[in-house]
Amino acid sequence: MNTYTNVHINGEARQVKSVTLADLIIELGLQDKRLAVELDEMLVPKSKHAETALYENAKIEIIQAVGGG
Repeated sequence: MNTYTNVHINGEARQVKSVTLADLIIELGLQDKRLAVELDEMLVPKSKHAETALYENAKIEIIQAVGGG
């Protein structure tokens, strides 16, 4: 049985299979990127991504760091 969770990622409604923030980052193909992640307007340190559970209607903001010169 496939279970999906309805969340909002960067303002866009999505259905995801992920259970944690770490799973979501992998599902989105962002595991090799430098990211800042907020869950309901609270910054979540990378060390907590694997233990931070997703839930219905969670508001997630993912910001990618961009280098340049």
